Parts: sequence; C-alpha cells; structure tokens
Amino acid sequence: MQNPYLPYPVRIDELEVATEDKSLKTFKFVFLNEGDEEKFAYQAGQFAELSVPGVGEIPIGIASSPVEKGFVKFTVFKAGVVTSHMHAMQAGDVMGIRGPLGNWYPWDMLEGKNILIVGGGFAFTTLRSSIIYMLDPANRGRFGNIDVIYGARTPGMLLYKDELVEWEKRDDINVHLTIDAPVEGWDYNVGFVPPVTEEKAPEADKDTYAIVCGPPVMIKFTLPVLEKLGYTDDQIIMSLENRMKCGFGMCGRCGIGKELVCKDGPVFTLGELNKTPREH
Repeated sequence: MQNPYLPYPVRIDELEVATEDKSLKTFKFVFLNEGDEEKFAYQAGQFAELSVPGVGEIPIGIASSPVEKGFVKFTVFKAGVVTSHMHAMQAGDVMGIRGPLGNWYPWDMLEGKNILIVGGGFAFTTLRSSIIYMLDPANRGRFGNIDVIYGARTPGMLLYKDELVEWEKRDDINVHLTIDAPVEGWDYNVGFVPPVTEEKAPEADKDTYAIVCGPPVMIKFTLPVLEKLGYTDDQIIMSLENRMKCGFGMCGRCGIGKELVCKDGPVFTLGELNKTPREH
C-alpha cells in the first residue's frame, strides 16, 4: 500500500502558459515508476498535493480526467513560493504528486440527471475534468443535458481555449462563455457569471443538478440566481478546494464546524454546507 505521506515521482512532460497575463501554467506530468499511474486512481473533482523537494507542497485540483490515460494535468496559479518555483521549472524536471485526496463529485448519484456547470476564473480545473469525463463516449449516455456557463475577466483569461472551441461545436453539450466587459472581436456573452446564469441556465426540475466552482464573490451572487431558477440546496454541489492545506486534516486549517474539508470534502452540497457554522 502506498504511504499517503510519500509523493509519487513525476516528470514534467509538457507545460504551457494558460492565460494572457502568464499567471497560470498548465503542467502535464508523467509518472516515473511503472504502476504508479494505476495506483494514482482518481475521480473528477479530487485534488492532490504537488510537491517540490526542498521547497514545499501545495494542494491543487486535478485538471485532467480519469478517462485521459498516460498523464495527469494541473493548472497552477503563480501566487507563492511553491507555485513561483514551479512556474520557473522546465519540461523534463522531476517533482512529486501526493494523492489523490478528498472526495469527488457524486457521479453515481448524478447518473441519469441533467447537469449544469457554472465556473469562473481559474477555478475551472476540476470542472474541465468533469466535462471531459461526462463527454467520454463510455460515459455520455449516463447523463442527460449538459449546460456549461464559464466566465473570466477577458477572453485571454479563459482556460483551455482549444477545448472550449471544440465543445461549442458539439451538439450534446451547451457552452455559454462570458467576459466581464465588451472586447472587440468577442462574439459571445458579455457580463458577470450570475446574470448570464439567470439568462442561459435551464430551470431546475427534480432531475437537474448544478455544480458550481469559482471565486467567492461569483458564488455569492450565483447562489440566489440558482434558487430563483428552482434549484434546491441539495441540487447545488460545490467544492471548497481553496481551503486546503495539508490534505489530511492534521493542520486544522480547513475545519468548518465538525467538518474537515480535506477529509469530508472538498465536495459538499449547499444543503450540507448550510449545516456548518457561518464565517464572520
């Protein structure tokens, strides 16, 4: 059994600048040891700790999907010591991945349901994983309608642009992109995610669920919109991945009431979160 405190050694196979301001890079890792990829069996919605020896480790949502084989992907925002070090690394460099950690989006429960995905900014990583998972030929028939609403400040801040274009061409998924303010040449929606959600999202019935991931201010103003559209608290699924630190619940940083987000989450329904103490 793999010691959960020890990372799997991985090599950076490819890396690319993901946004126009160069604050995000997408890393494609391959496992160095035979069998480690199989041991690192994950579900869409989980996270892992990216480990740089002598520097530290950081919790990041897994951007690749379980149906993508031979590699694992993470999109990393340059924000601190570890992420800055990673942004300076090159293809061929070796580091570690510890995990997978946390729970995941409840795919068994969502089978046969219509899925609305609402994302904002660079919190789109596990949502990409989820979309790739649902669109896989082996899985697409397990789900009903798929609607995606994804917003960023500018076109250049949208992640996974090539895939967004490909998804838009499909007839088995509805993709609605939006930016905060008008830009010449932009032919899609303009406006913040909440009002675009009110305009474009399907109204809820008992077979429709929403997965929401984004910056706190987006979530704050999106939740009332979903309530207006008929989504109950148990039909809204959220990820608190941004609260992670150690990944084991040892440091206590992710505690909310009796829940430890890294062990009991990071995925919760809004109904579950409403039972926890409010932050002041």
